[in-house]
Amino acid sequence: MSEGQTMSATATDDPRAGHQEMAPHPHGLGPLGQGAGTPATHGPQGTGIGPQGIGPQETVTARYFYPQGDPRRRLFALFYFASLLTLWNILGHTLLGFEQSIAQPLVGVGTACATQLLLEWLRTAAQGQRPRFLDSREALIGLLLPAWIPGLAVAMLLYPNEGLVPVAFAAALSIASKGLVRVPVGPPGGGATQHLFNPSNFGITFTLAFFPWIGLAPPYHFTEHVTGLWYWGLPFIILATGIVVHALFTGRLALCLAWICGFVLQGQIRAFLFDIPPVLPLLPMTSAAFMVFTLYMIPDPATTPLSQRGQIAFGLAVAAVYGVYFSLHLAFGLFFSLFTVCLLRGLYLWWQAAWRTPEAPATPAAEEAPGG
Repeated sequence: MSEGQTMSATATDDPRAGHQEMAPHPHGLGPLGQGAGTPATHGPQGTGIGPQGIGPQETVTARYFYPQGDPRRRLFALFYFASLLTLWNILGHTLLGFEQSIAQPLVGVGTACATQLLLEWLRTAAQGQRPRFLDSREALIGLLLPAWIPGLAVAMLLYPNEGLVPVAFAAALSIASKGLVRVPVGPPGGGATQHLFNPSNFGITFTLAFFPWIGLAPPYHFTEHVTGLWYWGLPFIILATGIVVHALFTGRLALCLAWICGFVLQGQIRAFLFDIPPVLPLLPMTSAAFMVFTLYMIPDPATTPLSQRGQIAFGLAVAAVYGVYFSLHLAFGLFFSLFTVCLLRGLYLWWQAAWRTPEAPATPAAEEAPGG
């Protein structure tokens, strides 16, 4: 999961300049999650929420990719996933049996946060503004939360032996991708853009491609030292709580279910076509990599449709592409399939933006002449 995007000249999430409160969607949301509302600016940012008192920033992500355009849902989801990944890494390196070095998650988080701060400084310097992270502790935390999650995710999923450079490369590329590849979203001519790829998936995909000597963390080490009921209970707790968050806060439960159903379906199709036991294609679903992929990468609100129809199509498409890649014996199919579907969605968004005409502002009806 990954956010912290900025509006264009027509919309900004800078709390010093006032935040953007978007007008309600008069026509609902389209299949790709774009709304038809227009921004309306008012005074300084309002009340804070949560233990840190962070105010609900009105970002492009919150406006167009969360239910009701509610920034508090985005903030809660960020807090939840960052906390869960942090706890999972702490338990993993102390109790569960993670085989990476402790230095690797520290390098991943440190690199991701440093890259986030650097890009924020470059952005504000180019616009002649003061970096947001210098304003307050709350602004700093709100800026670093979207970097914390990819930093931990790449360090947890990649296995570069004792190497630290691949982890730093993946973390830095994950954050940089949010500025490298962006697509137009929102009303035609509004100027709002959003990053296209899930940051963690982008960083892992290119790291696996550029460093062919590294691979993914072995599935067994996520529960290597767990026995008895906890062997099944721990993955179930993580999966169940994650799905609840997607159902109540991110609005991506339909996408999660479509992906899981699609994965089962493509597995049974491959089992029929290649005459293999039906249970065999389902074994990847028991791995922690599949769990992280299902909870943090596929249903990333910032890079997936908001409408249920779009979510179902997106989840089924990723499963279908995965089945094709697996049949072609392409390794790391989970990550490459999501990258491919995001790229295809981006091409559609670019094409759609090129052919859509800007919406004309509403004008009041002409007053009727006396006696008319």
